[in-house]
Amino acid sequence: MKKSVPLLFTLCFILLSCTDPQNESLFELFSLEEITIEELQAGYDNGDFTVQQVTRAYLQRIDEIDKNGPGLNSILTLNAEALDLAAELDKELREGNKRGSLHGVPILIKDNIDTKDMPTTAGSRFLEGSVPLDDAHIVKLLREQGAIILGKTNLSEWANFHSSFSSSGWSGLGGQVNNPYEISRNPCGSSSGSGVAASANLSVITIGTETNGSIVCPSNANGIVGMKPTVGLWSRTGIIPISYTTDSAGPMVRTVRDAAILLGALAGVDETDEMTLLSDAHIHEDYTQFLNENGLEGKRIGFYTAPMGNHFRVDSLMKQTIRDFENAGAEIIEIDQIGTRNIGGDAFQVLLYEFKDGLNKYFESLGDDAPIRSIEELAEKTREFSVETEKFDRNLIFQAAEKEGLDSEEYVTALENMLTHSREEGIDLVMDEHNLDAIISPTGSPAWKTDPIMGDNFRLSSSSPSARSGYPIITLPMGNLDGMPVGVSIFGRAWSEAVLLEVAYAYEQATKHRLVPEFHN
Repeated sequence: MKKSVPLLFTLCFILLSCTDPQNESLFELFSLEEITIEELQAGYDNGDFTVQQVTRAYLQRIDEIDKNGPGLNSILTLNAEALDLAAELDKELREGNKRGSLHGVPILIKDNIDTKDMPTTAGSRFLEGSVPLDDAHIVKLLREQGAIILGKTNLSEWANFHSSFSSSGWSGLGGQVNNPYEISRNPCGSSSGSGVAASANLSVITIGTETNGSIVCPSNANGIVGMKPTVGLWSRTGIIPISYTTDSAGPMVRTVRDAAILLGALAGVDETDEMTLLSDAHIHEDYTQFLNENGLEGKRIGFYTAPMGNHFRVDSLMKQTIRDFENAGAEIIEIDQIGTRNIGGDAFQVLLYEFKDGLNKYFESLGDDAPIRSIEELAEKTREFSVETEKFDRNLIFQAAEKEGLDSEEYVTALENMLTHSREEGIDLVMDEHNLDAIISPTGSPAWKTDPIMGDNFRLSSSSPSARSGYPIITLPMGNLDGMPVGVSIFGRAWSEAVLLEVAYAYEQATKHRLVPEFHN
């Protein structure tokens, strides 16, 4: 018996065959706005659309919204092979083969993550056209599970570790990324392009990277869910680094459930990243099992108050969030500090030393055709080309280039101080003292007006305790101020992703604060 074809599929096929795709919004036709991974998979299973059709719809939307229209400028490179890959994935579906939870899911990834079929540049003019020899480990996992990598997102150049001040979302190669809620406002960084693309529905999901705040800040400014996992849960092999100790890639998505799906899909041991060897006993293949609408009931939640008092309207949103947590059954315990020692200077020294060591190793991985051989050469070229210091001073590159190796006493001492006072004398200590399940705090302020002359205006942040310890953090919307989203961060002990997702999901389901951007100018 001939299998029947759903009417919507037939209609879509006719429209795709007979209409000019530039005049027909395939994105709206397939109702892709705010679609989740599970909804997309259901559409494939029901025959509502094909991977090719969905991929074409997102590529069309990128052209209409990112490159033209409001001009978000969130994407650096598109994958020329995306539609061919989609056709192969459709063939596999017809044969009854679905690779995994990400089969046919369009994704955009930050352009400091290696892809062997596209350049990886970190937004630097000096890496323009540089195609790595291999995929990053997490990119291999994405491909194995059938994800469609649509392209690479723009970012704060060198993941925002280049100058004494800068404009987040700006790179010399890609220019300035713009906020989708109001184009004149900043997207925050460094994973600015990934945050904007997820919020503006330019793909189903995106991936960013964070050293300190680079996932949670753009997630805050762009009204999405962002998660930096415990360092070592995801491999960093093939990612242009800042810090071996504190770097991690992570999900940037629109729902907590999608964050849980992506988190499990890419978690795992990678022998080439020794930090992942610590994760083996802590990995869950399916983090959706921890998503519980009643997950706040009986939880003891620390409220980290240090970021309060910097923006009275954010304070008001946070106080309402506290009431929401309490109404959902959580007990709130105020904590005014995490750790008793100021380790900002130690953390900065760790970044300088590890940036130099990590960049040199990355340049070496590019082989004989590497456009740059060392950070010392990068510093020399930066000084040589005046356009490189036309907007920003590049002082961090120059400072890092002058550092010694990782056997330096200054580095060893700084690393020990940072880890001790952020872990056992920091988050672990305060959570033990108060018997906490997690800690919450406002993620940041609303997006500021982009200002390339004066630079960023962060106002407030709560990412440093988790960043310096290498512990996990998740942010999600807790409301908006005059249409500009603001997020709440939830963080805790090493390998506590399951608890953080449970808490975040319960809050998300109770409040539903996600706001779809309208591209005001």
